[in-house]
Amino acid sequence: MISKRLRIGCLTKYSLAGLTTLAYMLMSHAAYAATEETVPTEQTIDQKEKAEDKTDTPNNQDSAQKNTILVTAQKLNEARAQIQSHLGATVYSLDQKQIEAIPGGYNQQMNNILLQMPGVTQDQFSQVHIRGDHNNLQYRINGIILPEGISVFGQTLAPRMIEKMDLITGALPAQYGLRTAGIIDITTKSGLQKNGGTASIYGGSHQTIIPSVQYGGSTGSTNYYVTGEYRHTALGIDSIDGSSTPLHDHSNQGHFFGYLDHILDDSNRISLTAGYSQQNFQIPNPRNIHPGENGTTGFNLNGQTDYLSNNLDENQRERTGFAQLAFMHDSGPFSMQASIFGRYSSLDYYPSVAGELIYNGLAQRITRRNVAFGLQYDASWHVSKHHTLRGGFFFDRERGSTFSTSSVFTADDDGNQTSTLPLSVIDNGGKTQLTYSAYVQDEWKLAQNLTFNYGVRFDLYSSYRTEHQFSPRANLTWQPTKTTALHIGYSRYFSPPPFELVSYRTISRFTGTTGAATGVNQATTPYAERQNYYDAGIQQKIGRDFTFGVDGYYRQSHNLIDEGQFGEAILMTPFNYRYGKIWGIDFNSSYTHGGWHVYGNFAYQKALGKKIVSSQYNFDPDDLAYIASHYIYLDHNQSWTASGGVSYRFRDGVLKNLQLGATALYGSGLRTDLSLANGDSIPNGASVKPYASVNTTMMYRLEKQGIDLRFDIINIGDHIYQIRTGEGVGVGLPSYGARRGFFFGFSKDI
Repeated sequence: MISKRLRIGCLTKYSLAGLTTLAYMLMSHAAYAATEETVPTEQTIDQKEKAEDKTDTPNNQDSAQKNTILVTAQKLNEARAQIQSHLGATVYSLDQKQIEAIPGGYNQQMNNILLQMPGVTQDQFSQVHIRGDHNNLQYRINGIILPEGISVFGQTLAPRMIEKMDLITGALPAQYGLRTAGIIDITTKSGLQKNGGTASIYGGSHQTIIPSVQYGGSTGSTNYYVTGEYRHTALGIDSIDGSSTPLHDHSNQGHFFGYLDHILDDSNRISLTAGYSQQNFQIPNPRNIHPGENGTTGFNLNGQTDYLSNNLDENQRERTGFAQLAFMHDSGPFSMQASIFGRYSSLDYYPSVAGELIYNGLAQRITRRNVAFGLQYDASWHVSKHHTLRGGFFFDRERGSTFSTSSVFTADDDGNQTSTLPLSVIDNGGKTQLTYSAYVQDEWKLAQNLTFNYGVRFDLYSSYRTEHQFSPRANLTWQPTKTTALHIGYSRYFSPPPFELVSYRTISRFTGTTGAATGVNQATTPYAERQNYYDAGIQQKIGRDFTFGVDGYYRQSHNLIDEGQFGEAILMTPFNYRYGKIWGIDFNSSYTHGGWHVYGNFAYQKALGKKIVSSQYNFDPDDLAYIASHYIYLDHNQSWTASGGVSYRFRDGVLKNLQLGATALYGSGLRTDLSLANGDSIPNGASVKPYASVNTTMMYRLEKQGIDLRFDIINIGDHIYQIRTGEGVGVGLPSYGARRGFFFGFSKDI
């Protein structure tokens, strides 16, 4: 790629005994499950009675079986939700109707949907930041952790498979760990309700075309759902110059997702979830730039010292495949879900060799691969009306490999080129990481409206480093009235560095070349982040239609993890600040009445770090010296963020089935360097200019024909706004938000 310079609590005896009992049960749950009598719900009993009253005809038998399966599936889903209780945490939810009402609907990418939630900040490369963390997000599908994959621009999951999505943040209970900034908990469509699906085509500006299909249904005790889409666009990555037609920015992407489950009986279900994505990206070029401009120096490649930036041809391919096999059991007071999972991901960067050598003196062909498999077990036991115990464990084995061939020139001690003939430096390597986690917790109902949820988890990882931590968790929830809920909590967090992103590079192999480290010749391996997290909030409902909430948080970090893009292939590299402190407050509100749905979110935050203690070779020595003695803003800090939306659906009259809507997003700007009058600069000392964008949507359903039509306008005011300037700690490229676009959609029931 082109260089940065160019592109710019207290435990009772009873509770302790309960925790010990649960630990024993986790080791012998199979025997327990086999001897425990199934406790039918009133809904199940009622359904059976209704079925027995019907005439014994084939159609009625089929209907009774379908209804019984539906009731059983709902019971098992409720039991799974109880296992994954997020009592005391802060939870924001979106269902499929709310997603469809967002401009673009299911044709949007996941990051654009997350931006409609409080405390979520927009960044380049489709990244989002939650409450001041760079990444540190964990995705769960039907309660099962999806291991992290290698991706920069691409997104493994397409929103079309979502039935409901929760963003869980704040002081998390003990079952949530490793990645703690936010838990994206997705409940997928299952095909349970009815047989059928839709085929659709969506497209418009930026040469966008997105054909897709989804279909689901059930047969007997088996339910299934599949979806696939193809996406082509000429705006695959953010524009780097604000143009509505970026140069060399096409992308072709494919996504597939499938879900299959089989209900064994009233208490047991087995399910399989699988997905695959492949995404090819062109890296956008700045227009009409030559070496020697903007302070760069053209290297000599066999006599050639000039290379027009328009002609660069850098590309990146990202692939991810995953599968999860789960067994769910519910026998009234005891419920459990056990799963095995696997994931493969890879990233290939293809350089524009001649151009990169002339601009940077370095061109790298890089492949990264990561293979993971593991086990997850979660259980809950309703001991009494006062205590519900939960516990579980998680194991993950990952193998990461890096293969790189770098073209460089020989150079003297000052970095000056001494030969015009490039040579190749091969630097391959790999590492295996093992992760072990276990937790136990007690939900203790102190009074009818007062609950104390406390527990502890243990995490250990072993790869480039071996580190571990016991992490206590405690939170208190109080509901003084039916319309008021308050919570306060503390969580100790332990987050290993993202293994799949830790750079494997032998610095000594580049000594005496134009690929040698230009700053500090030090490459300390990243550490795990250890964090104290304090959170308190209130949620208030007024009348039947209006709800608002306020949530505040404060975080102290040791070895705070951040990530940066430092100039080779477009890969993120983790590094640590020795000290970190982050605090903020989120506001949320919603109003729903009749055909109206209105929501608004507002967030304020500060995120600061001091003293970089890993991956030092990536940084300018002057920046390292300044940050060693000063707190600086993290590059992804955005002080003020707001989002909101409104939609209205006509329910009768000539406009029946017409829905209109709009969303808006505001940001005060991410960080960039501050240039001083004396020529010095303060890393991340300034902000990018504030921005706002508004999107609109119009949808209409032809009920009899089973056809849905939609028309969306993105950035209706064609506001040109910058997300990144290309300057800042770990910022490699400038980027702009998408310009105005017009998009049309047609879908047909099948």
